[in-house]
Amino acid sequence: MRIDRIELYHVAMPLIYPWRTAYGEDAAIHAVLCRIVSGSVDAWGESAPFAAPCYSPECAVGVFSVARDWLAPALLHQELPTSTELQNRLAIYKGNPFAKAMFDNAWWSLKSKISGEPLHRLLGATRDQIPVGADFGVMDSTDDLLAAIDTAVTEKFPRVKLKFRPGWDLEMLRAVRQQFPDQTFHIDCNSGYRLEDLPLFQEVDEFRLAMIEQPLQHDDVIDHAELQRQIATPICLDESATNLRTVQQALQLGSCRYVNIKPGRVGGLTNAVAIHDACQAAGIPCWVGGMLESATGAAHCVALGMLPNFTYPADIFPSSRFYHEDLSSPPLELMTLPDGTPGVAAPATLPEPVTERLKQRTLEQVVLT
Repeated sequence: MRIDRIELYHVAMPLIYPWRTAYGEDAAIHAVLCRIVSGSVDAWGESAPFAAPCYSPECAVGVFSVARDWLAPALLHQELPTSTELQNRLAIYKGNPFAKAMFDNAWWSLKSKISGEPLHRLLGATRDQIPVGADFGVMDSTDDLLAAIDTAVTEKFPRVKLKFRPGWDLEMLRAVRQQFPDQTFHIDCNSGYRLEDLPLFQEVDEFRLAMIEQPLQHDDVIDHAELQRQIATPICLDESATNLRTVQQALQLGSCRYVNIKPGRVGGLTNAVAIHDACQAAGIPCWVGGMLESATGAAHCVALGMLPNFTYPADIFPSSRFYHEDLSSPPLELMTLPDGTPGVAAPATLPEPVTERLKQRTLEQVVLT
């Protein structure tokens, strides 16, 4: 598989409702998409690190720059028979997993097109459907949140994730649990707390949550291990789970009882599958997450989520949840699973950007031949 042409697009995709977390607020999702061409076949990859380096050290403008100046030239005109070969060619450049993920995911899409094999099958999956959960960021009021959760419960979402940050924490959680005593909830702290906040998390134990997602620093596994020893609620690593080696260390330390895997955060589908396999061997369940990507990037998350150790309902959303009009087509839509809960099906066709929409939302682009 020879890479003959690479196109890069930095896009801003306006959200219907601002996405508020412990680290700030986004009115639009900034992502970088790449189109790679091999002979007469082309395919797309997407990475959505956001506009500012708040979720991770990367941001969209940086990903675009690194991809344009270093990563794309390292792949252009090269024979890449396997995704491992692609990863090896990029390994000299330290870090930058979001930038690398874009190319890795595009390689898998290209492989799927050339082979005619569905992407989830290439990754090793045997199932074709998975359940999904509902997620809610920090809202204007608790009443707004309760109304949104009520809709999710009525629609039979198997679990609900709540953003959790100082000022939107115990009081919010108390109101939610009082109104919905039997619903499965977990909270996502987005690295907003420190080990000194142990008393708060000991109070959180009272709310019978499925897990606490990324309570401490984005690059920590040691303090998370200490926190896990002192609370009953399982900890899930998200931002800290950046690569296979770090996840293996976290498993050895007992830093978590769940791992969230996002293809963008770990450098692509190749690394995501390796992390999934390591967690499965250690008896630690996983669940797949996304970064509010367009349908192009979300389809990669869906395909990954079909692997067997993704046992907790996924963080995958229909396009209409965040966008008036998805950048890509076909848009991502939910289905009803046999048990009546919402879910997603493995993509039969990988979505690609609609030319006119891509043109409207592109901030910067480059073509390398």
